[in-house]
Amino acid sequence: MVLVLVALCGYFAWATYGLEAPTGPAAAAALAEQAGSTSGVVVVAGMTPEEEAFALAVTERLAALGRPPLASLHGDPSTVREGLDALATRGRKVELVLATQGCAAWSVFGELRVVTPQARKRSLFLAKSNLRNIADQIAVIAIIAVGMTAVIITGGIDLSVGSLLALAAVGCAWLVSRWGGERAGLGVLLLAASCATLLCGLVGLFSGLMITRFRIPPFIVTLAMMQVASGLAFMLAKGQSIYDLPASCTWLGRGADPLLGVPFAVWLMLATYAAAQLVMTRTTAGRAVYAVGGNPEAARLSGLRTQSTLLWVYLASGLAAGLGGVVTVSQLKAGAPTYGVMYELYVIAAVVVGGTSLSGGQGSMLGTLVGAFIIAVIRNGMNLMGIEPYTQKVVLGMVILLAVLLDMLKKRR
Repeated sequence: MVLVLVALCGYFAWATYGLEAPTGPAAAAALAEQAGSTSGVVVVAGMTPEEEAFALAVTERLAALGRPPLASLHGDPSTVREGLDALATRGRKVELVLATQGCAAWSVFGELRVVTPQARKRSLFLAKSNLRNIADQIAVIAIIAVGMTAVIITGGIDLSVGSLLALAAVGCAWLVSRWGGERAGLGVLLLAASCATLLCGLVGLFSGLMITRFRIPPFIVTLAMMQVASGLAFMLAKGQSIYDLPASCTWLGRGADPLLGVPFAVWLMLATYAAAQLVMTRTTAGRAVYAVGGNPEAARLSGLRTQSTLLWVYLASGLAAGLGGVVTVSQLKAGAPTYGVMYELYVIAAVVVGGTSLSGGQGSMLGTLVGAFIIAVIRNGMNLMGIEPYTQKVVLGMVILLAVLLDMLKKRR
């Protein structure tokens, strides 16, 4: 799987190699130098955060050179046109426009000279911002996949994780909005996150009770709890998104350590996998999970408490989904009952692609981590290549089918 991940990274690095206009501080400095001693310079950018940051860097660079621009215009073509007309009305002559690559194609500049950052050849996939984007995207799915791995090793399945994520997100946001809203402190945030995570853990524990006490198949129980959790999320949020959250709640989802620049959500993901790997390989409870998945009857006759093992496995799956919901709230600064749609598919795909057998008894946390990155790389690479979303679903479905087919062929051999 590691070789497959490396091969995928190499392919998408090659497939996305081409001309790209730089937007970093270095490009801003180069663009400011191209202005030379020209007076009457205007900086133009679109409405995306990247374009606004680029325009700010160009403006600051021109000011540092002692040639501040006449104006820095942001927005759509009509807004920029109004800004240029306003400068003309005040008698300020525009001689040069420094614009981003996307804005340069606008027809609002007329005969004005427009200069853009010089494009250079590079791989979009290997860009630092894109690699961080992959890590951000995979953090939530990978955290949920920790619990799903243990569940599938026991021979079960948990289809409720996507709805539990939504329930945790709504529950956390709802509690924060009731306990201070935008003025809520760190203690409130931690308490709300803990309560939301524990609520999902209780749902997972209830699923485990239904499976162990009443012998209901895991597929049916978790399918039912998927609907229940989704309904509870919509009821709690009254069908709306909850935005009344403090700015400090984004620390976990959007923040990064100052030394390496790795997002805190990624550090949380790695810590979760390290702890799970130790539990599964160095504790009696972890080894019991493999025994129950390999042969439940033999495990029972050997003296293992199989029902207790299944209970804590589904409890862990619920807690992992709840933790994923908390991270999602921190990333998006909102809680909505629509979060987590199709996440159960992505999570199961990560677990299966990582080498965990759907028939139980085999699998590893490290394999699931690699599988999660494989799924993230495939999705990100197809997005960069402009592949339609419905085509991506076909590819992802075929990847899951291929992984299961390889597992069945290996068992037959």
